[in-house]
Amino acid sequence: MSFHILTAELIQECSTFNTGRTGLDEYRVEILATGTEAIAQRREGRAELKGFLDVAEAEGWQVTHALSATATPGPIVTAEAFEHLAGIITDAARAQKGRIHGVLLGLHGAMGAEGFDDPEGELITRLRAILGPDLPIGITLDLHTNTTPEMAAGANVAVSYKTYPHIDHVETGAQAARVLKRLMEGSAKGCTLRLKLPMLDEANGGRSDVMPTMEFYDRARRYETEPGILAVSVNAGFADADILEAGPSVLVSYDELTAGAAARAQEIARDLAQSIWEARNSCVNRFLSVTETADYVRAFKPTRPGPLVIADFADNPGAGAYGDATNLLTGMLDLGLENAAFGPMIDPEAAAILHQSQEGDIVTLAVGGKSDPRFGGDPLMLTGEIRHLSAEGLLVGDGPVIGGITFRFGKTAVLRVNGVDILIVTERGQAYDLQQFKAFGIIPEQCSVLGLKSQQHFRAAFEPIAAEVIVCDCGAIASPDYKIRTYTKVRRPIWPLDEISGTPEFRVS
Repeated sequence: MSFHILTAELIQECSTFNTGRTGLDEYRVEILATGTEAIAQRREGRAELKGFLDVAEAEGWQVTHALSATATPGPIVTAEAFEHLAGIITDAARAQKGRIHGVLLGLHGAMGAEGFDDPEGELITRLRAILGPDLPIGITLDLHTNTTPEMAAGANVAVSYKTYPHIDHVETGAQAARVLKRLMEGSAKGCTLRLKLPMLDEANGGRSDVMPTMEFYDRARRYETEPGILAVSVNAGFADADILEAGPSVLVSYDELTAGAAARAQEIARDLAQSIWEARNSCVNRFLSVTETADYVRAFKPTRPGPLVIADFADNPGAGAYGDATNLLTGMLDLGLENAAFGPMIDPEAAAILHQSQEGDIVTLAVGGKSDPRFGGDPLMLTGEIRHLSAEGLLVGDGPVIGGITFRFGKTAVLRVNGVDILIVTERGQAYDLQQFKAFGIIPEQCSVLGLKSQQHFRAAFEPIAAEVIVCDCGAIASPDYKIRTYTKVRRPIWPLDEISGTPEFRVS
């Protein structure tokens, strides 16, 4: 039988500690498109939608694509923007009701919006109200989702990434589509069980390249081969969102038609949750202060070619941080480095000022520290030479995370201050591809020291070329020290804000 499915993407990861707002303009920077236009833009990229479409084409399904809306992580979404985007999807569902056999949604799972701590759960609930309780709905999620009971209740199958750095977008989409096929055929009836841990974050942020967390994903894959188990997702959570359901969870989608599957799903979820809890102190990152980072750089003696890469962890735009903290940059400048680079520094004001001059000009201006100097440092008054200007900041990624994807920083400039090339950009974005520097004249492989605003995604492209990687906590809002932030909504007690002895209760929904 040839099926007809409705697809949509609504993806944003939101820090509630970032005081700004995400509107439609922020979505337009990455993608805000509907129908065939959206498919044309996303068909060859590294998105879950490609996985949906690959399976649909192989099976001969008809696809009605409602929306592709993706924004770089940042502050919560305005009510107006959320209602507009959700409305496009729900309007498509109303128009196709009675014609479609299933729905596939590409979501993040840590989106926030004015008036909604769980806008994705709200969207799924609205779709259920339109399409009824029996139409199969499948969702894909980032493993940094803060899952909610509403997400689990509304999704017949939920599939999260199993890699961090995230390089399995397409595979995740294809897995969800293959399960949806079984649900539409009637050979399985999907239900999603959710188990929530009393933690803010999983050890190592859910990294898939280190133990013990990488083993959790391997175990999830093995469980997915069992009869009646449709999908198993280990979710690290997103601690930069102060909401009731913040933190790690396990999702197990199972087949209600398979005898014993519901009980087995409970066993699987509890087994993984117990392992996550027991590993809560197994952090492999050594977080250095700016002073400790400077001391490390001074003493560093490379044993292989390549730069010393410093992750500016606490100011990662990919975690919703402002991306303009200056503390690490100050430390690098004070070291008197040669042939070093730093970025991307998100400072639209500085980028605009630099574009009033020409390449080769010597300029003095304030850089960074303008969003909230309390977290990450004050603006720096710098004098340097403009090495590169780009009006659009366009590049095409060639690494594992954004390979083949066109990325836009907006007005972009490279300012050389002493021996440090500072990549100053207008639009939000973390460092996860070498082309983000090469496109503007900085060759990462040739740098002595490279400061990157990223937490983990940079590793996929930059770790292979690095002499060594170290991690700096500059004190910005995405700091691994959760106690610098004031949480008012998370369910208490919660580790590590509270002491929890023994094995806690894992909440099932």
